[in-house]
Amino acid sequence: ISVEKDRATVEIDGKRQILVRGQTYSSGANSGPQSVTLAAGAGGHVLAEGMVNGGAVRFVVDTGASLVALPGSEASRLGIDYRKGEPGTIQTAAGPTPAYRVKLNTVRIGGIELKNVDGVVIENGLPVALLGMSFLNHVELKQESGRMTMIRRY
Repeated sequence: ISVEKDRATVEIDGKRQILVRGQTYSSGANSGPQSVTLAAGAGGHVLAEGMVNGGAVRFVVDTGASLVALPGSEASRLGIDYRKGEPGTIQTAAGPTPAYRVKLNTVRIGGIELKNVDGVVIENGLPVALLGMSFLNHVELKQESGRMTMIRRY
């Protein structure tokens, strides 16, 4: 559909996916479990192009994050009225930070889509979206040779 410097948007069987240069996606056959394989990027971080509520989001896969976490600017861009969420304070690597707990309608990575995913929006100080355990608990993670494969469990 489109090609940019570091990514391409493709449509397969009526479904759009964003592919990042150097990152591999593969989804399981329709009869098998949903899966996606991601390549580690610079510094060993696993990046995942995904979608939240139908809008494109670039995630860092973070098994140390309890929830899917979005920067306030990203949540606003996606049309999430996070200030209606439950306000609170969460502990981050930078210390206690104000945040809003939200429910995300859908979170999709490759062929894996989950509904009603717990999330948190951090207005300030979070530079990138984190794919945390509220998503990752629903997949089996396998790492091998610089690649991470997610297989949907339930």
